[in-house]
Amino acid sequence: MPSTREHPIPEWEAPPQEAVAGLMEHVRGQVLRPQDRAYDTELAGYNRISGHRPALIVVALSDEHVRVAVEFARAWGLPVGVQATGHGPAADTAGGLLLSTRHMRSVSVDPVSRTARAAAGAQWHQVIASAAHHGLAPLNGSSPTAGVVGYTLGGGLGLMVRKYGYAADHVSRIEVVTADGEHRTVTPTQDPGLFWALRGGKGNFGVVTALEFGLVPVPRLYGGGLFYPGELAAEAVHLWRGWTRTLPEEMTSSLALLRLPDVPETPEPLRGRLTVHVRVAYAGPPDEGARLVEPLRTTLTPMLDTVADIPYTAVGDIHMDPEGPQEYHQNSLMLADLSFDAAQQLLALAGHGAACDDYVVELRHLGGAAGRAPAQPSAVGHRDAGFALTTISPPAAPGERRPEPLTDAMAPWGTGLKYANFLAGSDTADCVPAAYDSATYTRLAQVKAAYDPHNVFRLNHNIPPAPAPSD
Repeated sequence: MPSTREHPIPEWEAPPQEAVAGLMEHVRGQVLRPQDRAYDTELAGYNRISGHRPALIVVALSDEHVRVAVEFARAWGLPVGVQATGHGPAADTAGGLLLSTRHMRSVSVDPVSRTARAAAGAQWHQVIASAAHHGLAPLNGSSPTAGVVGYTLGGGLGLMVRKYGYAADHVSRIEVVTADGEHRTVTPTQDPGLFWALRGGKGNFGVVTALEFGLVPVPRLYGGGLFYPGELAAEAVHLWRGWTRTLPEEMTSSLALLRLPDVPETPEPLRGRLTVHVRVAYAGPPDEGARLVEPLRTTLTPMLDTVADIPYTAVGDIHMDPEGPQEYHQNSLMLADLSFDAAQQLLALAGHGAACDDYVVELRHLGGAAGRAPAQPSAVGHRDAGFALTTISPPAAPGERRPEPLTDAMAPWGTGLKYANFLAGSDTADCVPAAYDSATYTRLAQVKAAYDPHNVFRLNHNIPPAPAPSD
């Protein structure tokens, strides 16, 4: 590991125009300032909650652009943030340098080794399409337009997590530019401490320019959604809760209490009302999937049923995440289990007749492979969690902190931890330590001190570097 005493950085100061001009020369002009016409277009991400206004945006088109931008930021004491798709925004980038990696989108698949390589700005739909040609699939999440790198660095809680574990469990190689400007190739045997930290520690240790990861032999799923009217929320929650206790690992599912707005973009049956959406992804024969899902169809009658044998390329239809830009706050809590009392508490706060303003309250069923340690240890925890609870809510008013009544009330059934990828817009100083157990967080802070002692990469879900030991 590099020494924590190397590479001193001056205090922040605005780079003079000639320095910015030099940076523009090195990155072929791809530097934007707030007054530039393309600035707002490049800045716009999926979740608009952050209100980013960085001093500079460097539009990276290559690994070398990333390296030059990091060296520039370090030289001038600028904090660095990274954005590909903007699905998981964290700290405001005001006054800092934002690296936009969205144009680095190359994807390649090796069908023999069943691996894929995705560059910094690649989105999951690219990998899904490329892998499908060979009867393979990645461990993507609910939205095919989410970025591969950001999702995976946060753990990657995907649609087949019970069968195959977290996406980070399948990463074999990481290309990253660290705060000293070095472009490193990190593997289980090369920089193993950094390899451990990057998988789960998000963007704290450098700018990942590419990932290599394993694919799985899943060409089709028995998947889709069952929708129930909000008046049946209690029955649907308890039905699903009991159903999850009978399932093989091939079945991954979630349940969402939806309060979608009354706007034309919302499908008519779901518009302006509470609905219950059970999402199903079965990685096995469709006839067996139909048998497993039958209790959800016959015990209660869904008002809409889209569960069917589908090609993996249609996986985005399971959750039906909106494709256009959104603005929302997100929080999470890992639950040890979903007992009857826990479900009752959830229904009291978010069920039929509750005064709830969350757009989405979702429970994801874990266990199976998600509960087992991977072959290569990582900073991804939560192996003891039975369910992941997440809320998607309207943003707080400017200058105010959004209250979290639902996750606070569910704390007695929680593990005490949150999930790092489900904290968009949350207060990072409070939430980030809660995404890791104390031993993991301590080790992450130590790795941070070794590779980014001056916290250059702090416009993120930040883990500050551990203090240097006293002499």
